[in-house]
Amino acid sequence: MNNRIIEKFSRLKSDGRGGFIPFIVAGDPDLQTTKSLIIELCKADATVIELGVPFSDPVADGVTIQTSAERALRKPIAVRDILEIVADVRVEGFETPIILFSYFNPILQFGLKEFAEKAKATGVDGCLITDLVPEEAEEFRAILAEKELCLIMLAAPTSSDERLQKICDKASGFVYAVSRAGVTGARTETSSDAKVLVSRIRKFTGLPIALGFGISNASQVEETWKFADAAVVGSAIVAEMIKSSPNPDSVEEDFVEKIGDFVKKLLP
Repeated sequence: MNNRIIEKFSRLKSDGRGGFIPFIVAGDPDLQTTKSLIIELCKADATVIELGVPFSDPVADGVTIQTSAERALRKPIAVRDILEIVADVRVEGFETPIILFSYFNPILQFGLKEFAEKAKATGVDGCLITDLVPEEAEEFRAILAEKELCLIMLAAPTSSDERLQKICDKASGFVYAVSRAGVTGARTETSSDAKVLVSRIRKFTGLPIALGFGISNASQVEETWKFADAAVVGSAIVAEMIKSSPNPDSVEEDFVEKIGDFVKKLLP
């Protein structure tokens, strides 16, 4: 498969480096600022950028990301708008892999084949669908594969070995290992279950493994790199965005620069 995610992780492996995957919610505080933030994250040497699709019932997300989604949904925003922002970033020459982090309903409403076609055309590299279980993933996986797009799958500490095998069979690009059971949210320490989970996943796949849910500082990122291929930081970045722009209708001129500086401090 010819895909930026695969190419990026291959280069990281050759260089003996760990990956860094930041997450932001598209449309918070607004779509044009989202575009600027994506570019800032590209400049900060992100391995992959996770772009959250705001959803009205984000059951897997903690309070911080729920708040960010609510802020984004105050204005009209659709999957098509988010794809166009990615297209604008590509036009400006930035090639950092971008995945959409979404619940299944917005993609289903868009139309699976139409979504894959549009995603490929605009420069998206893959999807992570939080509520898509492996038993129901084959149709979408095949549609994405036809367009050389990756389907990233979530694996949790509570997953049995049998289920991990099913998850890994459907995944491409990388596997997203959830560091602990529960919803998203920043934590000051990495779960003791995380290392065990990554080891278990490696028995079923040769794909890179990224660890997320709760990583919030540079020391946790560095610790994660000792046993996983990449660290995902979401809630900590989103919380900083909300703190730096409490009123999403009035964004300060240096907002993007502030978030960029915060993200750079997350790297060891």
